[in-house]
Amino acid sequence: MKKLLQVDFDFQGPFGQEMVQAMTGLAESINQEPGLIWKIWTQSEKDQLGGGVYLFADEASAQAYLAMHSERLTQMGIQNIRGVIFDINHALSEINHAPIA
Repeated sequence: MKKLLQVDFDFQGPFGQEMVQAMTGLAESINQEPGLIWKIWTQSEKDQLGGGVYLFADEASAQAYLAMHSERLTQMGIQNIRGVIFDINHALSEINHAPIA
């Protein structure tokens, strides 16, 4: 069963196009993670937050990615990492055109 992973953390930048330039290689490598279907990158320069919303094929893939990603972020000096894995209500999500089919 597909799982949604939401991650956010304290982040001082870069944001916007500077983030694109700095993180393109990381974004490309994330596509190789087992079970990943897609990721939406999130950022709030105003609130100094970074993160993402991910769709994984199953719970095990989401759990493994969250553990690996949390360790990677910690090694980068990032603190206050929050990650939550959610079940998806498919019937209601389909009504709102969610890309989970």
